[in-house]
Amino acid sequence: MTAKLDINKPMETAQALMAVQVDAINKSLELQKKGGEQLMAFFQAEAEKAKGLKTPQELVQFNVDCNTGLFNLMKTQGEALTALATEVSNTAMAQFKNMGGK
Repeated sequence: MTAKLDINKPMETAQALMAVQVDAINKSLELQKKGGEQLMAFFQAEAEKAKGLKTPQELVQFNVDCNTGLFNLMKTQGEALTALATEVSNTAMAQFKNMGGK
């Protein structure tokens, strides 16, 4: 019994996975660039707000608000990266499933 060996399918799958990796890296870099720009804009805006502080109470409230805003921004950025990782993982798993037999 001889089974015909099809090496094209594994090669196609490997190429598709490489394309997924390149796409993931590009999207990740874009998210990081966008995140850096958002952080810079956030801190510039907060620095402007800080110039107008006059009392210790204003300083405390500013600090609380600034930290809350920063943590929310970081949470949003983390969620975007998590969504990207999930998308890439699902795409890669679909490629592996395709390699399995159909």
